[in-house]
Amino acid sequence: MCDLCVINSVKNRMLSRRDFFKATAVGAGVAASVAASGAMPAMAQAPSKVTDMTHELYETFPTYGGDQQFFKEKIFDFAKNGFNLYNLSINEHTGTHMDAPLHFSEDGQSVAEIPVEKLVAPLCIVDIKSKATESADAQVTPDDLKAWIAANGDIPEGACVAMNSGWGVQVPTDKFRNADADGVMHFPGFHLEAAQMLMEDANVVGMAVDTLSLDYGKSQDFAVHYAWLPSNRWGIECIANLDLLPASGATLIVGAPKFRGGTGGPSRVMAMV
Repeated sequence: MCDLCVINSVKNRMLSRRDFFKATAVGAGVAASVAASGAMPAMAQAPSKVTDMTHELYETFPTYGGDQQFFKEKIFDFAKNGFNLYNLSINEHTGTHMDAPLHFSEDGQSVAEIPVEKLVAPLCIVDIKSKATESADAQVTPDDLKAWIAANGDIPEGACVAMNSGWGVQVPTDKFRNADADGVMHFPGFHLEAAQMLMEDANVVGMAVDTLSLDYGKSQDFAVHYAWLPSNRWGIECIANLDLLPASGATLIVGAPKFRGGTGGPSRVMAMV
């Protein structure tokens, strides 16, 4: 038999086997997908573009406590080893990151236990930039939520409600932490009463802020964290680029890390609109 004939014969057998395995794997694949996924949340609308909602993470990215929380050590170099590789050391709550329910509860969901369908959510953006310009201690209040609803309609099922205070532009500067002489930080966040108002709607799955904390900077009791996270809802801190999106109509996708027992972690967050 000629070489070409042998090659074609082998190719045909491979294609036949491939079709067989495709057919027999469909049932198993469907079963596996059901086990690994949940019901698909309603999309805000059919998307036409994707926006990155994540700040680039680097060693001096500002942190809540003020100390460096991200370290990288290059242990393989392309010129010497033929490839590049770093060891990373990082605090879970650094950069654009998720707060999982376990962060402020004894037995809430870890970051790995959050159902995947809750990481895709219609995004509602509450703009308080005017208030934040007047006072760094501005907070999202129930009145702000009522104004958003009056302008945009009811908060969608399974939504994430985000605060746009305009604070993200301060990330490269000390103004992002905005600590005074006594070390007290001043930046916007959610008011406890606004969080409680959102918690009355069991279908809201998350909240997001463009600052270092769900609570405003001068908070000493983390009231919003203690109310919100133990209800098995999540939070995103240091979200970026909210000004690039409409107040309603975008769908948020949270690429949260999935490691056992995690209280949160740096996340790649995107929005489709």
